[in-house]
Amino acid sequence: MRLEPKFSLGSWAFSFGPFAQAPWSFDRFLRYAADAGYDGVEINGFRPHPHPDDYDTPAKCRELRQLLDDMGLGISGYAPQFTNDPSETINREVYLATVAKCLRLCESVGIDTLRVDTVAPPVACDSGTYERRFEHLCGTWRRAADMCRDAGVKLVWEFEPGLWLNKPSEVLAVVDTVDHPSFGVLFDTSHAYMSAVVGARQTGEREVLPGGAAAFGRMLSGRIGHVHFIDSDGTLHNDETSTHAPFGTGRIDFTQLILAIEADLIPLTWWCFDFCFCPTTEADARKAIPFMRSCLDQVAGAQER
Repeated sequence: MRLEPKFSLGSWAFSFGPFAQAPWSFDRFLRYAADAGYDGVEINGFRPHPHPDDYDTPAKCRELRQLLDDMGLGISGYAPQFTNDPSETINREVYLATVAKCLRLCESVGIDTLRVDTVAPPVACDSGTYERRFEHLCGTWRRAADMCRDAGVKLVWEFEPGLWLNKPSEVLAVVDTVDHPSFGVLFDTSHAYMSAVVGARQTGEREVLPGGAAAFGRMLSGRIGHVHFIDSDGTLHNDETSTHAPFGTGRIDFTQLILAIEADLIPLTWWCFDFCFCPTTEADARKAIPFMRSCLDQVAGAQER
């Protein structure tokens, strides 16, 4: 079965890092994505891109949906601002109120995937504190997944080196503890490489996997709910999180990685390209689709042999 995903581009690439001082407007970003041949976009919920407080009426949401329709673009997901809501320590009802606000936007605009993370940095703590925070986090996300199920939305967690719970075994433990059909892992290829190959920013004993990112993907079989594709050069951006390197400039063998997680990719309509913090995004995001189509041709060839 040949993989034929739709390709989207994350709008945060033009808001964070080198673009932070002069972020692109959402309209400018949409025009770029459409011109570059993308099928859709993944929406950054940080201003100046669509924040749920700015789209708090049906009329405003219709305007946003119409803007995307006029550009011929779909939406692969929503990545809202949870920086003030560390899910492992915050009052659960406060966190869930933020989720509810985001879900109202998702339902109104037609978004079926909501992205979250752990917010907190990977700081070592004693076993008792770790267990309490872990259980609080998983319980909160289980409640959030209930809300998402009722709204017809998937809740996906993006793990990364710069945030708490970044070892392969921890990622597996979280999704299995939440244990909810509307909850899954957002598998970012750069983060997966930095976790499974480099063991970046892990506390305690370093944990890497023979077989690297592909092995990590196989470990998460049946649990991947969304994907972000981008290369990795094996370094951290500003010593914090994964460097998102342009395709073909890093160390990831995308053909082999796709083959390793193919069963999880088949049900996914969208593959999002994530150029976060990449200073050359304007040029390199135009090259991403042809690069990935070439990888898919190689995957198809490998399947035929």
